[in-house]
Amino acid sequence: MSRSARLLDLVQILRRHRRPVSGRTLADAIGVSIRTLYRDIATLQGQGAPIEGEAGLGYVLKPGFMLPPLMFSDEEIEAIVLGSRWVAKQPDKRLAAAAADALAKIAAVLPDDLRDDLDATTLLVGPGSENAEAIDLGIVRQAIRDERKLGFLYRDAGGAASKRLVWPFALAFFDKVRVMVAWCETRQDFRHFRADRMSGLTATDIRYPRRRQAMLKEWRAGLDAPGRNGAKDASG
Repeated sequence: MSRSARLLDLVQILRRHRRPVSGRTLADAIGVSIRTLYRDIATLQGQGAPIEGEAGLGYVLKPGFMLPPLMFSDEEIEAIVLGSRWVAKQPDKRLAAAAADALAKIAAVLPDDLRDDLDATTLLVGPGSENAEAIDLGIVRQAIRDERKLGFLYRDAGGAASKRLVWPFALAFFDKVRVMVAWCETRQDFRHFRADRMSGLTATDIRYPRRRQAMLKEWRAGLDAPGRNGAKDASG
């Protein structure tokens, strides 16, 4: 591995951690001696990378630092293209457009040889879902980001309709359906809502009283708890 590639890997490893990481852990992760690791840290700091810490305490990369993606491995390129192509096939048109834009931005800063690899990858995505939603998933995603309540009409598998006011905190993308995970005020519990059964979506300015990260953690714990199936389908 070249030194430039090693430095890039070191930045990527630091980016994955929010808390200080020991020098020994970092050295082992990139396969160098602790002395080399300290030199690499000093090099990155000298180039402007906001890495804080010192030997014996650990190191952390301050949020917001970006390096141009000057190099990717073959598998990283395949993962980027395959993921972007899959998102581009989703019925969420704004998200699909964003995937295409993101791929174009990445391609714009790649060296010519890697840009050619990006264009030539042969991993393909099958046809998109036939289940079209009548709602704008962009509104759901915005409500999740802003932690705002959503109102809508929901029809269960039997066709029975009910009005719901929920606290959305996650959106799952499956091959044939999109599912919103939310706390339902009607049922006073976590519920799963299929997007193709939702209509009359109403975004509100009402902030729900909990943080989405906390609800996501609690929901996941419910999925893992013995004897529990996690959030119920919204037919309940």
